Amino acid sequence: MPPPKVEKLVTAVDIGSWKVSALIAGRTEAGELTILGTGQRESRGVRRGYIADMERTEMAVRETVEQAERVAGLNIEDVWVSFSGGSLVSDVVTVERNLGGYRVEQADIDDLLTTGRQSIDPDGRIVLHAQPTCFTLNGTQGVKRPLGMHADKLGVDIHVVLADGAPLANMEMCVRGAYLDVNAIVASPIATGFACLSEEERDLGVALVELGAGVTNVSLYVGGMLVGLHSIPIGAADITDDIASAFGIRRSQAERMKCFYGSAMQSRRDFREMIEVAPIAGDAAAGEGGKITRAALVSVITERLNQIMAEVNAALKGMGFNTPVGRQVVLTGGGAEMKGIADYAQSALGRAVRIGRPRGLAALPEAHSGPAFATLAGLALYGAANPADLRSMTPAAQTVHRMGASGWWQRMMGVLKANY
Repeated sequence: MPPPKVEKLVTAVDIGSWKVSALIAGRTEAGELTILGTGQRESRGVRRGYIADMERTEMAVRETVEQAERVAGLNIEDVWVSFSGGSLVSDVVTVERNLGGYRVEQADIDDLLTTGRQSIDPDGRIVLHAQPTCFTLNGTQGVKRPLGMHADKLGVDIHVVLADGAPLANMEMCVRGAYLDVNAIVASPIATGFACLSEEERDLGVALVELGAGVTNVSLYVGGMLVGLHSIPIGAADITDDIASAFGIRRSQAERMKCFYGSAMQSRRDFREMIEVAPIAGDAAAGEGGKITRAALVSVITERLNQIMAEVNAALKGMGFNTPVGRQVVLTGGGAEMKGIADYAQSALGRAVRIGRPRGLAALPEAHSGPAFATLAGLALYGAANPADLRSMTPAAQTVHRMGASGWWQRMMGVLKANY
């Protein structure tokens, strides 16, 4: 079959602590987002979501994108990049203005958004996202299009995500060092939510737990937007290190044992099943290694999982996720691929848990359809949607907004109409 004709290309690059992955997608004439090429390399220069080795990270990004380009038969110039470092902070800025019962005009919404943008206090951080999510009319929330309606008071909720500037600058330098332009750096929970959560889940209330290699991000969605975010500097790579340390083996073998034999739930037959282990030393004096029971491996895994889930539970309670309504938890990330993790998390958290896998993309390879690639798929969906962001407003454009004609406003309204 001939490849589908695409109208727009979107390239996503997910720079994680364990792997660097890339995805090239194209929007077809039918409006469907289809996968054209993918690439993946081991991440050697990222620690806990932060760049620790510029040269190695730059090389991994370049090789990953080149691999995706060869598969797609295309040359890429710009990319959307994810950021999962622990410095992410989420907030909601709410602003209102009195209209005295008059009809809402474009100038009123322009002034409201300008006031909202000026109300954002980054406190020395960089604003990653500043997106108007929904309007309020006379205190009634969830209004999508207030234009033309009568109101005494008009308000808007602006979702803001902040991050430290230095880690973002390092990440952008690595990508630009690979001869790629950066469209935007997107917070990982925002991208992952695009791929794993339905609109209804985000509206009712849902917690998204990304169990990555170096960082576990816990984010809370209520009323259709991200209202809370907490990062835990522990991840699935710590489980691998625990296995390597407990049994005196290499990290590579520990990772293999975790993937093939590991489980988050103990069973009786685990005490009878034996697993061969090779010594970390390569000399003959080390012998041929030995054997351990699968129960011993599961015990090491669950010990670390207990610590992670205790931190997740504390983060959820700290964000107020303890009401009877909307107690759903979506678990994703590379650590979510472990056998029995959903049942374990459901027992540990006392909430309904499901595994979040990427959706909304056509021709997604089976190898990239698991929770480990949810952020990458979400980046592509985010880039294709390109949600309206108040950061694109400039002082010169604000003056035009008050005069009533603005290309930016038309673009934002077009995006809102397309989404809602």
